Amino acid sequence: MKEIQDLINCLNVQKNIVITSHRNPDGDAIGSCLALKSVLDAHLHVVNVVVPSDFPDDLSWLHGSGEIYVYDREQDKSLELIKSAEVIFCLDYNSLERVDKIGEAIRVSDATKVMIDHHLYPDGFADILISEPEISSTCELLYEVFKGAGWLSAITIHGLEALLVGMITDTGSFKYSISPNTFKNAGEIISQGGDIAHVQDMLYNHMPEKSLRLLGHCLSNRMNIYPDRKAGLIYLSKKDYMDFNIQRGDTEGIVNYLLRLDIVNIAGFISEQPSIVKVSLRSKGDFSVEKMAKEYFRGGGHKNASGGALYSSLKTVISTFEEATEKYKTEIINSY
Repeated sequence: MKEIQDLINCLNVQKNIVITSHRNPDGDAIGSCLALKSVLDAHLHVVNVVVPSDFPDDLSWLHGSGEIYVYDREQDKSLELIKSAEVIFCLDYNSLERVDKIGEAIRVSDATKVMIDHHLYPDGFADILISEPEISSTCELLYEVFKGAGWLSAITIHGLEALLVGMITDTGSFKYSISPNTFKNAGEIISQGGDIAHVQDMLYNHMPEKSLRLLGHCLSNRMNIYPDRKAGLIYLSKKDYMDFNIQRGDTEGIVNYLLRLDIVNIAGFISEQPSIVKVSLRSKGDFSVEKMAKEYFRGGGHKNASGGALYSSLKTVISTFEEATEKYKTEIINSY
């Protein structure tokens, strides 16, 4: 691949590098950043990771997570690092709009910009673009890059675990957006020392009590089922966020519980934030929630996992979800 050779040439001497990812970084974002940092550290580059906003506490066990600069907490330092970088990696995002206030700093930088991402419709701001929308996650794509560049020997055990975090979380534990190659790559990572049992345990068996109580509240009091269109919805209000002291990451994965129902082919999770209402969409089978996210919620993503946001009331966004699923109900019913 020409792009990988361009990347090798770009890094053939020691560089000052900043790795970035999107706002509200998830497992694939943080996992890819830390895995790449471990490889670049081994090649003796000067490497820092900068993200726009904080990441969930359940990723804080990852080696190196404490060294990540969060713009919301350290604005001056974050911008200083970006300004002085010779190479900027843009991981798990396809547009500078997705990195909020650090986006402008990246845009005006003279650094070589390298995008490694698996989302549809990448913007053309990167000098080196490695984009594979058919691949499960940015972490899997990054592993392919490591193989293509001949960098596998530089991956540490911690880096391998970080790659598994992204692959597991972005596929719903290998249920969505997968291919035979996904399992092949995961198997190779495990054979090199990645402890998948440990990663799964750290991701899913260290839930704080309040998160379990929140899940119970969602399933008992905030769940709507629409059997006529095989759709389900969970929603949370601003009051819920205050009552349960919900922090970033506490709601991760809740939407997937709806897909366990045999009468649900499409699931929505709507959360009322202080100034915006966020929407997460998931589906099983052939129905693409990406087109629904784009048409109704000013968003996008992948076939079976997408999201968006609207500057509307919670009630209005719930009605919009109901309108969207009503419009596509025939496709939804027949999709799985």
